[in-house]
Amino acid sequence: MKNKYFIISALAVLALSASACKDYPDRFNLTDGLPSVTDIRYANKDVHITQAYMGEIICLLGSNLTSVQQLYFNDQAAALNTSYITDNTLLVAVPNNMPDSTTNKIYLINQSLDTTTVDFQVLPPTPVISAMSCEWAPVGSVVTLYGKYLFDDANVPLTVSFQNADVNNADITFIDATEICFKVPEGAQPGYVSVTTVSGTGTSKFQYKDTRNMLFDWDGSYGDARAIGYGWRDGSKVIHSAGQDSFEALDGNYIVFSGEMSGGIGGTWNEDGMSFNYWPNPDDATYGELSAQSEFAEMIKTYGVGGLALKFECLIPSSNPWMSAGLQLMFSSNKVVTINSATNAYFSSATFPRAIWMPWYTGQDYAMAGNYENAISYDTYDEWVTVTVPLSEFVYTYDINKICATTFNEDYLTGLTFFLWHGGVEGTDCNPVIAIDNIRVVPN
Repeated sequence: MKNKYFIISALAVLALSASACKDYPDRFNLTDGLPSVTDIRYANKDVHITQAYMGEIICLLGSNLTSVQQLYFNDQAAALNTSYITDNTLLVAVPNNMPDSTTNKIYLINQSLDTTTVDFQVLPPTPVISAMSCEWAPVGSVVTLYGKYLFDDANVPLTVSFQNADVNNADITFIDATEICFKVPEGAQPGYVSVTTVSGTGTSKFQYKDTRNMLFDWDGSYGDARAIGYGWRDGSKVIHSAGQDSFEALDGNYIVFSGEMSGGIGGTWNEDGMSFNYWPNPDDATYGELSAQSEFAEMIKTYGVGGLALKFECLIPSSNPWMSAGLQLMFSSNKVVTINSATNAYFSSATFPRAIWMPWYTGQDYAMAGNYENAISYDTYDEWVTVTVPLSEFVYTYDINKICATTFNEDYLTGLTFFLWHGGVEGTDCNPVIAIDNIRVVPN
């Protein structure tokens, strides 16, 4: 790769130097006649090729290549730079767009619009999987997978694979190269999700039904997951069980923040109905620091704080949209609060760093539930969605428009508080319902 970019950079320097002279000897001149291609190679190594990935730079070898005025890979035009064209060589980048019609040919067109064709196959890069709309979606429910290069091919159809189960290609809805929809297949087991195309297989960083480093699942079912918080608002006032609401539970018990909310900035303070705390007791193994849990400690050591993300599943009914305040996501250090120094003063401390999930205002689409650019209202269409907030975004005060002067670090991973309040922006009076389950910290 270094050689490739060195070649291109060197050519660019030569082109710039030469452009300063009006009559330099090797100045490009468009010629008549047809070009001839005898070989195609990589730009940085002497290897014959018959195919290349989108974005790769290749070199056409032949004669009269200075006659080429237009060049297409399938039906996609390539950008030609005459500084990279000589009579015998032509350097060009394969277009990044998937063709509407695939012919597996390069078309070289001269100024008379005569065309020379060369056999050549364009491959999309290996698929990239970035997110799934709900990582805890039940079998049979429709999910959306997000990523890049999610291209289907008639000869090598795109496939999606879960642990122990595959998705039938005929059951996939292709939105575009970054988004596909399908039902979670029968038999799907927890684990990574992969997508295979003509270019190879890409595997997700996330896991389906991920139980790693589960902090709160409100049942205590997974590893060190806790069934309840610890503090003044331990979650007992907001915990719900399956069948208690009009929507379906995702995975047993969950918590629900609800109540009337004023649209004024900081106008509503409803700890009982819109928060939970976990304030550790450093002297009690049962209620100790979250970051002291073996799996959490190992992840911090392996990935660092910047390589981790807070995740949880969320459902906001369309009947009760969210239109005011921000969900304050607050990891806390022992210096800030423990059960022995119980206090909620850090909620309103401008020196306490946190993240704020506020999609109705910011358009931050952590939940991948749609495009909320310039949104003034947010709901998840009555579906559970996965919210992902990188720990690198724990940089705010209680106001989404203000960066905290205090740096967030691993010391701030002993306790945890969620509180729907403030956010720094005036919203609209509302009565939101925000259901939350499976709070975890995992590699981002």
